[in-house]
Amino acid sequence: MLYTELLRLWHEAVQAVDAKDWQGAVSKLEQISEPTSRTLFTAASAHLVLGQLDLALKALDLTLAKDERLAVGFFQRAAVMMQIDRLEEALSDCIWAQKHMRGNMVIDYRQLGLRFKLYSWQVLYNAAAVYCRMGQWEQAKEVLLSASQERGGGRGGTTEVALNSVLKEEILAPLLVPEDVVFRPRKQDVDQLQQRDFLGKAKVISSVIPNDDFGGFEPLRLQKPGFYEPEVDGTRDSRYMRVRIPYMARGPGQLTVPGGAMVFLFGEESRDGMASVIYDGQRGLLPMSLLDPADVKISKGKMDNKVPSGIPLPPGLKPPTRPRAQPSPAAPPRVTPPPSYTTATHAPLPASEPPGYTVNTANEEHGVVAQGPETSSVVLKVHYTYTMALTVSSDTPFHEVKRCIAQKLGQPAYQLRLRHKQHGSRMLTPLCEEAEPGRTIQEVAEAGRATLWCQTEDPLDNRTILYQMVALYDYTAQGPEDLEFSEGDTIDILGDVNEEWLEGHSAGHIGIFPSCFAYKENTGIPQGSMQ
Repeated sequence: MLYTELLRLWHEAVQAVDAKDWQGAVSKLEQISEPTSRTLFTAASAHLVLGQLDLALKALDLTLAKDERLAVGFFQRAAVMMQIDRLEEALSDCIWAQKHMRGNMVIDYRQLGLRFKLYSWQVLYNAAAVYCRMGQWEQAKEVLLSASQERGGGRGGTTEVALNSVLKEEILAPLLVPEDVVFRPRKQDVDQLQQRDFLGKAKVISSVIPNDDFGGFEPLRLQKPGFYEPEVDGTRDSRYMRVRIPYMARGPGQLTVPGGAMVFLFGEESRDGMASVIYDGQRGLLPMSLLDPADVKISKGKMDNKVPSGIPLPPGLKPPTRPRAQPSPAAPPRVTPPPSYTTATHAPLPASEPPGYTVNTANEEHGVVAQGPETSSVVLKVHYTYTMALTVSSDTPFHEVKRCIAQKLGQPAYQLRLRHKQHGSRMLTPLCEEAEPGRTIQEVAEAGRATLWCQTEDPLDNRTILYQMVALYDYTAQGPEDLEFSEGDTIDILGDVNEEWLEGHSAGHIGIFPSCFAYKENTGIPQGSMQ
């Protein structure tokens, strides 16, 4: 769906909300095929006014699926949960709303288009309202006392009145976002929806074509093959001239014209006696003293024999034909079969050319490269601090692959750790060459290709890898003790710092990072990765 169409429907729905046409707002929002979290929140507000609690709850579920950290979404859904007596879920939403406040006393949503400020005490108030409905009056009282100590405006004695109601064991009404407060599109974007004519209407000011009254931006109008013929009345008004004697160009911009040729007078005579003319499709200068007016009146029966002079037409729309290829002598019959992928990637290079980067000539001494079309091969892509490629035989065992990579990198083989991604997983699984010496590279290859990740093991001496996590976002180190990584990287977890920070290893570095920047794909890792 185009963003302009989404913006138009969203703007019309907000206009319907301002006019209190809640059903019209819902119908406009339902036409959006790819709704956003803000349009879904607006639809939930409209359903609440119409009393459609189930539809409002469904819209809020989709809102939080689009934006999992929208605190006002959890706040609104908790109030709806209380109205349909789903108290446990309402209390859970209050807890999530308080967590996504991230320790702030207030969050102002005006930058996102919602004219509403969510205060921390409002979330605590709704939590107390849930405890009231559960009959846990002491819990409700403690939460309200905590809310009364929160800083921030907008209360106006609300918590004090609520505390008195709790002491009388009166159920509190939940707080909601006001019904006419919805997410609105930016005014700058709405103003751009109206089409504007920045160019205006085209008008011909000057043209090389005589009597041209054409205007517009469409392609040039089709003309009859030949040359343009200006409308003239006899010799007196004709701008066709005949050259009395041959003339050889004597300066820049002048034309060489044979005697008796007909030219079209393009400009007036200049002070030096030269005039601008068009001859054979070229524009140039000729002496005016050599030109005589020519009578171009031709009968209709002789139109086909007119002199080809004047301004030529634009080139035709049909492209020119391609030149015919000269027949070459017959090639001798091929003695050897055409090269296959295996022979092409393993053929020796000529002595005059430098060796390619992907061909490892040193590995041929160890029997890694295939020695004929009968043996299949695997192209390896190895991610280290840089990326390299090499070709090995498909029956090469894991320890031999590790030795070849170590020789290519110039590193000891015992310090390298090779890992790969299993099909359908983002987790890096180690190659267990010591535990299972009989396995070959063919087991991890697909369609003759395999990708490996290589890391050195120096930082992990005497350390135990508890489990692995996959990075959700990029994390830039804020200090020398931080671990920097990119989205999708695999992190080896070495220990817990506290509830929010972990110690991990990635790309040969050890450091700490926030646990919310990664997720745990499985509960354990193979025993071969424990070092």
